[in-house]
Amino acid sequence: MGTAAISPQAERFNLPVSEWVTSTVDPLALAPVSLPITSVAARAKVLFVTSELAGLVKTGGLGDVSAALPRALHPLHDVRVLMPGYPQVLNSGNPVHVISELEGHAALPACKIGRMDMTDGLVIYLVICPELYEREGTPYGDNNGRDWPDNHIRFARLGLAAADFAAGAVKCQWRPELVHAHDWPAGLAPAYMRWRGQATPSIFTIHNLAYQGMVSSGSRRELGIPEHALASDGMEFYGKLSLLKAGMAYANHITTVSATYAREITTPAFGCGLDGFLQSKAEQGLLSGIANGIDASWDAETDEHLICRFAANDWLGKAVNAHYVRQLFNLKPSTGPLFAVVSRLVFQKGLDLTIGVAGHIVRQGGQIVIIGRGEPQEEEAARELAQRFPGQVGVLIGFNETDARRMFAGSDFLLMPSRYEPCGLSQMYAQRFGSLPVARNTGGLADTIEDGVSGFLFEEPTVESYAAALTRAIKVFANPELLNAMRCRAMRKPFDWHQAIKPYSALYLRLLKANRVSLAAPSLNGEIS
Repeated sequence: MGTAAISPQAERFNLPVSEWVTSTVDPLALAPVSLPITSVAARAKVLFVTSELAGLVKTGGLGDVSAALPRALHPLHDVRVLMPGYPQVLNSGNPVHVISELEGHAALPACKIGRMDMTDGLVIYLVICPELYEREGTPYGDNNGRDWPDNHIRFARLGLAAADFAAGAVKCQWRPELVHAHDWPAGLAPAYMRWRGQATPSIFTIHNLAYQGMVSSGSRRELGIPEHALASDGMEFYGKLSLLKAGMAYANHITTVSATYAREITTPAFGCGLDGFLQSKAEQGLLSGIANGIDASWDAETDEHLICRFAANDWLGKAVNAHYVRQLFNLKPSTGPLFAVVSRLVFQKGLDLTIGVAGHIVRQGGQIVIIGRGEPQEEEAARELAQRFPGQVGVLIGFNETDARRMFAGSDFLLMPSRYEPCGLSQMYAQRFGSLPVARNTGGLADTIEDGVSGFLFEEPTVESYAAALTRAIKVFANPELLNAMRCRAMRKPFDWHQAIKPYSALYLRLLKANRVSLAAPSLNGEIS
C-alpha cells in the first residue's frame, strides 16, 4: 500500500501481546436506513472495491487478496471487482468496454465505467478518469516514491463510484446487493452510501491499520463530506480526516485479516490511535478476524517458476533451487542454512532486527538473501549489510515474482521479525515450499505458524528474543530427521482460501438477511420511515 497514509501514532510501536475483548452483541445490530428491499438470493451479488489487483497492478498483499478472494468466492456468490483504470490495467491486453458514465460531485470529476472480462470469468469494472489515474508510477505515487498530492480526490472518486453502483446509477444489468470495500483507498465507499441514505449493506476490511489515508479537514468540501462526519464517531482523527476511519465508521461490519490482529487492534499498542473506537465496535459485535489464504499455484510439486519442482521428502529439488539462489545473490558455496527475506523494506517488517542478528547467523554458518523495496533508508541499510558480509549476505532492491518463489523454495528459513503483521502471506508461501519461518508472535503470524512444528516464533521485537529463536532454528537444521519432519508438516498445512470463503459467505448472507428484515420492520409495525 502507499506510504503517505501511515498514521503518526504508527511510527514506532511497543508491541506486547494483548487479550481480546469478548463480543456479546449481535454482529448485525447496526440498523440500516430505509429504502426499497433488495431480494436476498443464495448467490449474492457482491461488489469488491479495491485499489489494486495482482496480475494487473500490485504493490503488496492487498493486490493478492483482491485477485484471489473474488475468484475463490465465485462458486458461492457473484463477486465482481471495481478498481481505478490505471494505465497498467487499461493496457493489459484485456478488452475494455465502456458501459456507463457517472456525474461528478463536489471537486470529484465525472468519470466513465468500463467493463473488463478476464479469461477465467472474473468481471472487473474500471473507473476511467484519465486526469486522476492515467499516470506513470504506482497506484499511490510517482516513480520516485512520492505520493500523489491528490490521492484523496483519486480514491474518493473510487468510493463514490462504488456508491453510484450500489444506487443503480451505473447503466448495466448488474447491481450489487452488498459492497465489500478494502483498506483506506476504498474507505469512502461505505461513507458515501450511508450519507446518501442508501440501504445496500457494506463490509469494510482492514488490511493494515497503520495506513489510514489521512487528509486535512479542509478537504471536506472538495470531497463532498457532510459536516456531521467531522465528529469523533465519524471520520475525524486527531484534527484530520481519515479515509480508513470513514470505512470503519459507516460500514455495517468491519473485518480484518486474522483473528489475532482483530484482537490486537483494540489495544493501545496496536490500535494506531483507533483502539478505543475499534474496541467499541468489537463490543457491539461489529469486528471480525478472517484469515487470508493463498492460491493453489503455491505448490512445490507444480509451480513452473521453480528451477526444479519437488515434493515433501524430495529435498534434492529444494537443493537445486538453493543453488540457483546462492548464485543469483553472489553468495559463496555453502552447506549451511540459507535464510531468506522477501518483504517490503519498511520499519514495520523489522529489517533493523534482522541486521542486528545477521552476525549471529553468519557466525553459525548461515547465509542471508534479501529481496524487496520500500523506504530509502531501509533499502540503504540492506545494501550496507551486504557490504559488511560479502559472499554471505546478498541483496536485490526491487521485486521479481519468479525469483521470490525460488527464494521460498530454496531457503531453509524465512525471516519475518515484524513488529506487527495483520495477516502476512510470505510465511504461508514459505511453509508450502518447505521453508520454516522464524517470525514474531503477532497477528497472522501467530495464527499460521505452529511454534516448533512448522516454524519458530519469538515474543518481543528485540535482537535478543529474535536471536534465541534463530538459535533454536539452527539447532533443528543440524538435526536432519527433525528438520525434515518440520518441513513436511509445514508443506501440508492447509492455507487455501476455502478456510476464508465460508465465514465471508456466511457474513454476506447474514448482513443481507438482516438488511431485509430491518427494512421490512417499519411497515410491520405500522411506522413511517
